[in-house]
Amino acid sequence: MVKMAKTIGNNRGIALLLVISVTTILIATALEYNRRARFAVISTAAARDRLTLSQMTASGIHAAMALLAKDRAESNIDSLQEDWANPDKIDELLSEIPFDDGTLSVTISDEMGRIQVNALVTFPDSRNFNDSQRQLLERYLNYFRDAGEETPEDSQPPAIINSLKDWLDSGDDEAITGLSGAESSYYQDLSPSYSSRNGPIADINDLLLVKGITAELFYGSTEKPGIADSLTVYGMTPGAGTSFTFPGKININTAELPVLIAMLPSENADLAQAFFDLRQEAATEKDAPDLSDTTWYKNIAGFSGMNLDTKLITTASDIFRITSEAKVNDSVLTASAVVQRLKSAKTGKWSCKVLSWQTE
Repeated sequence: MVKMAKTIGNNRGIALLLVISVTTILIATALEYNRRARFAVISTAAARDRLTLSQMTASGIHAAMALLAKDRAESNIDSLQEDWANPDKIDELLSEIPFDDGTLSVTISDEMGRIQVNALVTFPDSRNFNDSQRQLLERYLNYFRDAGEETPEDSQPPAIINSLKDWLDSGDDEAITGLSGAESSYYQDLSPSYSSRNGPIADINDLLLVKGITAELFYGSTEKPGIADSLTVYGMTPGAGTSFTFPGKININTAELPVLIAMLPSENADLAQAFFDLRQEAATEKDAPDLSDTTWYKNIAGFSGMNLDTKLITTASDIFRITSEAKVNDSVLTASAVVQRLKSAKTGKWSCKVLSWQTE
């Protein structure tokens, strides 16, 4: 009897262990299935939000393109008085686009209010400096110099301009520009090595490859913006056959303060802030000056004696940067497109062509 009781007790113990083991396995399996189910739900929701965000940002860019095309059909100039530069007008336009969830914001900036880096040389031969652009770029780079800090020779404005000229021009030999220029032989000694562009820059970030242009100068700091904020690689004008030029004209009605400082003669640089403020005020006044005239600033008291280089000035633009930001739940997507307004030869109607589109 004692032996039988021990056997029964052992069997019950084994059964209990089996039940515990099976229960543990079932719980672990259930938890894993639950984890996978939750992951699938979260992944599906994230994929849904990404698709929604993508559609929203695209809608914002296309709405802005329609606004720009309408503006060009109604006006031959571009200034901060236009609907495309008015946040309230843009919000009014976006309110007509129905979205079940999320918010959308769009900003439009004039790409021709920036300095065209490719205009530094005279394409298509690209062998010579464009003197007006060289002076403009030197004044611009001087704006970013810290007078109290010693700048390495390679990063001084004349040296950067010489290196940029060598990067753009079609020659790639030892005949560097000045003593501070740089052709492919210089870059091939670096690690990693690369060659000079020897042609127009297609991406503004390529400036980081040019001798003397540091990350701090390019991106800026908390105290001062970087040069990337006021430069552009766009502005090419097609010529006969495959030739092209970069006129480099800047819209004085939309240029930011650092660009205006560079456009003004050195002796008038201190007037740039006043020029900028007066232009901003003109954007909200009903009796604003005629901004289609490239010399409109001469009609303002204190500016009559100022003379801007006519080779640098325009009051019209056809290339714009559109930034569209969408938010859904905790997700955010930003899309940026550079577009060019073109007139159809057949219909005579204006539309926008996308030159670049990036999302982040």
